[in-house]
Amino acid sequence: MENYSSALNDVFHALADPTRRSVIARLGNGSASIKELAEPYGLGLPSFLKHIKVLENSGLIDSEKVGRVRTCTLKRGTLTAAQKWFDEQRAVWESRYDNLDNLLMTLKGENDES
Repeated sequence: MENYSSALNDVFHALADPTRRSVIARLGNGSASIKELAEPYGLGLPSFLKHIKVLENSGLIDSEKVGRVRTCTLKRGTLTAAQKWFDEQRAVWESRYDNLDNLLMTLKGENDES
């Protein structure tokens, strides 16, 4: 697991918070302003901006300011890297379960022959 960069750690840290996961889910539907994103949470803007900063630092979102409006956009490639990690872990565990199944079948066969 040492071959995974700190960037992946940052992604999992960002996704550990339910507010940030909800923001990511919302941005999956398209870009949105900070004001639009903050509305459902009842947080003050300074508190909400801390969540946005964590998401930006993790590489999950980009934001752009035009005039007085800052708009956030999801960076799907970063989520793809996390998905790749999950896929690799799933393959490892499926292999382990297959090995366990084979061992149990072998042991059952030896017991049936006794």
